[in-house]
Amino acid sequence: MLDRALFGPHTLGDDLFARALRVLRFPYAILRDLLGGELTLRATGLVYATLLALIPLIALSFAVLKAIGAHRELEPFLLEFFRPVGDAGVQITHRLMLFAENVSGSLVGIVGFALLLWTLLGTVKRVEDSLNFVWRVQNGRSIARRMVEYAALLIVGPIAVAIVIGFSKMAFDSASQAAQGIGLDMNGARNLIALTPYVLVTGLFTAVYLLVPNTRVRFLPALGGALAAGISWAAIGKAFTALVLSTSRLTLVYAGFAVVIAAFVWTYLGWLILLAGAQLSFYLQNPQNLRVGHQVLRLSGSEQERLALDLMAQVAQRHHAGDAPGTIESLSRWLGLPGSTIGDMAEHLERAGLLAIADDGRLFPARDIASIQVRQIIESVRSRSSGHDPHPRASTPGVQQLQEQLEEAWRAACGERTLVDLIAERSAGN
Repeated sequence: MLDRALFGPHTLGDDLFARALRVLRFPYAILRDLLGGELTLRATGLVYATLLALIPLIALSFAVLKAIGAHRELEPFLLEFFRPVGDAGVQITHRLMLFAENVSGSLVGIVGFALLLWTLLGTVKRVEDSLNFVWRVQNGRSIARRMVEYAALLIVGPIAVAIVIGFSKMAFDSASQAAQGIGLDMNGARNLIALTPYVLVTGLFTAVYLLVPNTRVRFLPALGGALAAGISWAAIGKAFTALVLSTSRLTLVYAGFAVVIAAFVWTYLGWLILLAGAQLSFYLQNPQNLRVGHQVLRLSGSEQERLALDLMAQVAQRHHAGDAPGTIESLSRWLGLPGSTIGDMAEHLERAGLLAIADDGRLFPARDIASIQVRQIIESVRSRSSGHDPHPRASTPGVQQLQEQLEEAWRAACGERTLVDLIAERSAGN
C-alpha cells in the first residue's frame, strides 16, 4: 500500500501534494532498508570490529598527535563520543587513554603492535565494505591502493581532528573575549559552542561519505546525508542518555557490566546512524533506486534485450557525436533504472567484447561501432546463462521447431544492421 501511495502515477505531477509524496519516499526507503536487516547486521559486525580496533586506533592516533604535541586533544573527542553513556563515559575515556599510552609505550612488543595494526586495517576495510554495500559498489579498492589510502587516512585523520578541535577552541576563546569586551550576553556564545560537537560530527560524517566508498560521491548528497545523521546523532544521543540515567535496574541486573553494555549499545547505534546517513546520501544522488532499494531488479528476457540495445545505442551515440562518454551513473538516471542493474549489464557486454569500461566508470565501444551488429548484441543477451547446464531431456514434439522459427524471425528482423544504422534510425525518429 505504501509502495503504491509513494510511487504511483499520482506522484508524477507538479502540485504540492505530489511533491510532498516524493519527499516522503526518502524516509520510507530508509526505514524499509533498516527493517530489511542488512544494515542492522552490518552495524552489529562493526561493533565487534570496533571492540577489537578501538585501542589500536587510539594508540596510533595518540602516537601521531604526540609527535606534534597535540595528543591530549583525543580525550575531549572521546568524551564527546561517549557522552550519551552518562557519567560512565568519563571512566571509559580514562581507561582507553591509559591503554593507548601503554600500547604507544611499546609495552606490547613489536609483534603485538603489528597484530593490533593489522586488526585496525581490517576494521577500516569492514567500514569500506559496508559503505560500498550501501553505494552498490561491487569492486573494492586494490590491495596496493587500499594500503596507501588507509595509511594516509590513519595518519592524516587524527591530525585533522586535532586541528579542527584546536581551531574551534581558539574561535570560542576569541568570541568570548570579544563579547566580554563589548559587554554582550554570553548566552549566545554558549549556545553556539553547544552546537560545535554536532557540527564536528556532521563534518566527520561528510568526510567519511565522500572518501571511504570506492565510487564518486557528490558533495551535496554527502552533506545532506551527514546533516540527517548529525541531527539523528544528537536526538538519539539525548534520548539514550536519559534512558541510561533513568534506568537504575540496568545496574542492578548487569552490575559492573552495565557500563560495558551501555557502551556497546551506543556504539551500535552510532554505526547504525552512520550507515543510515550513507544510505540517504546514496538515495539523494540516485533517486531512481528509491523504489527497489537493495532488492535485485529481475528483468524479463525482452527487458534485458532492450536494456542492452539502449545501453549500446547510448554509448555509440555519444561516441559518434564526439560527446563526453557516459557513465553507469548517468545512464542509470537516463534510463530510470538502478545503477546495479546498469552495471551488471555493462559488465556482461564487456565480457562479450562489445563494451569497454574505464577505471573511472566511463563507457566506450569495445571496437568500431560500424562493425558491431545489432544481432550480436541480442545474441550476447540471449546466450547469457547462470552457468548451470539444464538436465538433458527429450524435447516435446514441435517445441524445437517453434524455437527455430522464432530464432529465424528475430534474426531476419535484425538483418545486417549495425550500431551506426541503429543510432541513425533513432536520430531520424527524433
